[in-house]
Amino acid sequence: MNPMERIAEIGILPVISIKRREQALALADALALGGVSAMEITLRTDCALSCIGDIARERPGMVVGAGTVMHREQADAAMAAGASYLVMPGYSDSLVEYCVEKGYPVVPGCATGGEIMRAMEHGLRTVKFFPAEPSGGLAAIKLLSGPFPGVKFVPTGGMTMENIGAYLAQDCIAACGGSFMAKSEDVAQENWAKITEMCRRCVDISLGFSLAHVGINNADASAAQENAQTLAAMFRLPMKVGNSSSFAARDVEFMHNPYYGEKGHIGFYTNSVSRALAYFREQGIGVREESIRKDAAGKLVSFYLEREIGGFAVHVVRRG
Repeated sequence: MNPMERIAEIGILPVISIKRREQALALADALALGGVSAMEITLRTDCALSCIGDIARERPGMVVGAGTVMHREQADAAMAAGASYLVMPGYSDSLVEYCVEKGYPVVPGCATGGEIMRAMEHGLRTVKFFPAEPSGGLAAIKLLSGPFPGVKFVPTGGMTMENIGAYLAQDCIAACGGSFMAKSEDVAQENWAKITEMCRRCVDISLGFSLAHVGINNADASAAQENAQTLAAMFRLPMKVGNSSSFAARDVEFMHNPYYGEKGHIGFYTNSVSRALAYFREQGIGVREESIRKDAAGKLVSFYLEREIGGFAVHVVRRG
């Protein structure tokens, strides 16, 4: 799998400057324990290449890349050390062209439409948006994604636990990058437990699971509509009759015909159906492959898990 595809499945990209080589593996372990199996090590310290090499060799499950790559020699050295991708802080035609010719997965820093167009000319579809917040933040990315619908952004610079949720709810965001889950003082003090907990919080935000609705199986459409109407009248709720189900408000769905689940299903929203799919598969939780749905544009919309809870199937749907 392309390293950026794997990073997009996680939605979180720690950008770390490691000052002590002996901390590299412990940091990688702390990130992975929290559910974040990707990291970018910036080439700002003397031990950066050694750290990349140690992690690539000893922790093969970690997708480790090199950041702050600004010239060819750094790109060559990082890839030779074991980096699986390269990240540039800005845009350079010559460096991008060199990396593409060498077959190096590269993510250039782009903050303007012109830079994105040049990146696309080289076949790139994932760019770093840096510095994100000072450059207009999510509003700017939304505007840029209009003319460039096939481009995915990795906003970095100003990302926090408080604002990444808004970014990660957008389809155009591949991942949010930064050190907000592994701050320099926590790395220096080897506060691995805190870093792991912060990563867990990041994964929760990235997935964004929340209850969407409860679906109840009915014998037929008539029974479903009658039940929906009764509940709606009892609690002064709006009722909506659809093609395959009837709703009392948006919270209770009455299926016109029995579907997945002995009794019905429980629906959960997610920020990203693709990230949710990757998460459940990695956890060994089966997905009903035939239930995976896409919209007219080819974007994932929903899926069902194989396992039932108390006679109810579990339905995961895109928020929106």
